[in-house]
Amino acid sequence: MTTSAESADTRARILAAAKRLFAARGYAATSLADIAAAVGLSKTAVAYHFHPKDRLAEELLTPAAEEILTLLGRDFGGDRRAFLTELAEFAVRHREVIRLLLGDPLTGGFTGGTADTRAAEVIARPIATFRDEIHARLTGGDPSPELATRAWCALGAIYSGVLWTMDHPEDVVVRTITASALGAYEA
Repeated sequence: MTTSAESADTRARILAAAKRLFAARGYAATSLADIAAAVGLSKTAVAYHFHPKDRLAEELLTPAAEEILTLLGRDFGGDRRAFLTELAEFAVRHREVIRLLLGDPLTGGFTGGTADTRAAEVIARPIATFRDEIHARLTGGDPSPELATRAWCALGAIYSGVLWTMDHPEDVVVRTITASALGAYEA
């Protein structure tokens, strides 16, 4: 294996371990030393590839952020059911990243309940923007109280479904979350 191939393999292993640990423990509660131990490297080796730790989060978040932007940019021709279905599929596909971003609301979400306010501020604004855009897509921008509530319930089904099903088969989770979200939305 060449040096550049070894470096790419090391980066991929570090990213995979960081994704697992961030999803399980939270971003703030996971140190570079924890990630290093998970991949059998020194903390210095991990820091060589990803310092500061924010670079790890950024690299993990970028593919999901690009995909949600593409989803939000698509014209569904007013078919909110199709949009909600694709949103549920996206959420399950990126559930580890969503767990990293949103975490357990009872423990402080992204910050893991710690004082990592810089990370929380950097993440909170785009999440709020995505959330509001998704809700507007589901309500048409000028919702009745009933439609607004159904849209929030549908998003809640997706949100809770991805947070608490990390160990469930993806196909089962997609099918169940989609049905639950559509059921709430169409109630």
